[in-house]
Amino acid sequence: MSVRIDITGLRPERVAVVPSPLAELGMALHALSEPGHHPGLQGWVTGVTARLDSHLADRMCEADFLWRTTFSDLFMPFAGVPGRSTLPGATLADDLDLLDKLSDEQFVDAALEFTCALPYSTGGVSALDDAEVRRRALDLAAARGPQQLRFSERLLADPPRIRDWLRQFARDCDEAFFAEAWSRLRHQLAADARRKTDLLRHKGLAEALAAVSPAVTLDEGAARITVDKLGDGRSATADGGLLLVPTSLGWPHLMVLHRHDWQPVLHYPVGSPELASPPSVEQLTMRMTALSHPVRMRICRYLARSAYTTGELAQVHGMTAPEISRHLGVLKKAGLVTTRRRGRYVLHQLDVTVVARLGSDFLEGILR
Repeated sequence: MSVRIDITGLRPERVAVVPSPLAELGMALHALSEPGHHPGLQGWVTGVTARLDSHLADRMCEADFLWRTTFSDLFMPFAGVPGRSTLPGATLADDLDLLDKLSDEQFVDAALEFTCALPYSTGGVSALDDAEVRRRALDLAAARGPQQLRFSERLLADPPRIRDWLRQFARDCDEAFFAEAWSRLRHQLAADARRKTDLLRHKGLAEALAAVSPAVTLDEGAARITVDKLGDGRSATADGGLLLVPTSLGWPHLMVLHRHDWQPVLHYPVGSPELASPPSVEQLTMRMTALSHPVRMRICRYLARSAYTTGELAQVHGMTAPEISRHLGVLKKAGLVTTRRRGRYVLHQLDVTVVARLGSDFLEGILR
């Protein structure tokens, strides 16, 4: 399983390594919403949360599905600008201006990515244009609670209003905590971008990608980049470019933006903090046995990012609900999955804190 990027005809000058303040804000919001994904940021998360204004905290929860699972492609709007060669902005305001260049269909489809699972690599009908896609998006939003349903209804009814909401929210986050963080992080990101750019110029793309992550490889003969992930996807640079965007807050996530008709982006972490010690041998044996099945590993990839119903998992994996239930039962018995009821829906989610004790290799693999 992997994400593949076809780079046939890609010119060297169309590969760029550039930090993005808006992408880093998206990662900051993700870390604040899912601190279990980022053990090395616990001190920063605690400090920000302690001084966060209650009104801003409520707004952060209002649309947290845009950044809780990882974060929405809306935080990398430069990739969606027509021509597929736009670079990130130098400032947060510049990046937010690029957000305005996305069409309403692009904006809504990206915002609904984690709700209605539109075809990602191949494109599809927008929820703004198709009643059935719209109905499914709202049904799945309802499964995740009334707050997400209300936000999705507002998004579909009035995209410009939500654009304004997101822009103002980003500005308020900048004032509350992000400007301070960015003033520290941007120097590290700029230094890493310079190092990767030097590798590109003097040693070529293969060396630069190897420095990004051992999980990223280049097959020069096939003109293809492969990112080793527990997921399938494909993209192509076509007549556009390729962006490498570093993040200081992102480990262990190595993300690939491969949305249909958008510029491919590798969003990679520049550091790797240590994880906690492993559990007892007995616990480790039981839990690793539960995770030894490839289907259960793929299920974990989904449950690490968000809560899903049995029916949703069955549809995604092309299996029956009873088959998925049996796999979930094994994971629950090992204490790896938690379950909660939301109205008539039963949602399952991976306990990332428990999985973290299995070791950094496994955690990095499913969150990559």
